[in-house]
Amino acid sequence: MKVKPLGQTGLKFPPVIFGSSALGNLFHAYPKAEKKSILKEIFRQTAPYTVFDTAGKYGAGLALEVLGEFLRESAIPENQVIITNKLGWVRVPLEGEEPSFEPGIWKGLQHDAVQKIGYEGILECFEKDNQLLRGYSPQLVSLHDPDEFLSAARDEQEERLRWQQVMEAFRALIKLKKEGKVKGVGVGAKDWTIIRKIYREVPLDYIMLANSLSLYTHPPELMDFIALLRQDQVGIINAAIFQSGFLVGEDYFDYRKLDPKSPEGREKYLWREQFFKVCETHDVAPFHACIQFALSIPGICSVALSINQPDLIQKNLQAAENKIPERFWEELKDKSLISALSFI
Repeated sequence: MKVKPLGQTGLKFPPVIFGSSALGNLFHAYPKAEKKSILKEIFRQTAPYTVFDTAGKYGAGLALEVLGEFLRESAIPENQVIITNKLGWVRVPLEGEEPSFEPGIWKGLQHDAVQKIGYEGILECFEKDNQLLRGYSPQLVSLHDPDEFLSAARDEQEERLRWQQVMEAFRALIKLKKEGKVKGVGVGAKDWTIIRKIYREVPLDYIMLANSLSLYTHPPELMDFIALLRQDQVGIINAAIFQSGFLVGEDYFDYRKLDPKSPEGREKYLWREQFFKVCETHDVAPFHACIQFALSIPGICSVALSINQPDLIQKNLQAAENKIPERFWEELKDKSLISALSFI
């Protein structure tokens, strides 16, 4: 398996790293035995280059808990797994019938989660998440969802206060790096413009884009920002490249169920119908096209893929390695399904 350095963190990443939202019961409550069989297969297929991306938000800490339990039970040496953890949410008791932080998204949870963005909050997240990981510690930490945190402000005054809290959160992350507890500091967000705003103020080691850069969406302004990050040797991980599964046949787009009769839904379903026809013509699986596109962009180190079935692991790893003929991409460009970009 080919590996690349993730910016200047000193860590080498394979083209595919594994997200853990399914471990936290995203959209479906998966049996724990099923989750552990997936983790076992991931290690079988990827060792010694196994990387997991996780977060306290995923299932209110459930993803961390399952991953830590598996690593401890399997006696995986700490130097044989890389963990990137997005901080900003911490587990709390569940007081209602379902979690309050993202109702309807996470299934079968026994806990809730609250957002804690600020200096003390981030340090608390780091310590409590490490406890759930059963003593395993992430090599990389990032601030999770600052875009959603900022957009929740009710007025300009609150927005300024929340921005100060975001800056305090990064002060805590940088403290962890200076103390040698982590090797790199980053940010993970859906709104890439917030990542750019943060980068103007904070010396980031890596970023994680989510729902921002895919075969469906790749605006020129974002491509310019990626070129800047590449020049500055900032590591880039591309996540949610299937747009919550929509690009491979699911009904959710960016974690929202689409109404096919709405103007937005009609536009997106029409795009997908045309995309699927091109895939069928060239005998290319949609997931293969999405993975190849995401990895083809100069500066992208890895894609993060959440796995909910063991048989998808090898398919995704192969999709990252196996090139797709140029005529497939040319037809997508001719039909205006992707931009006429020079890198593919």
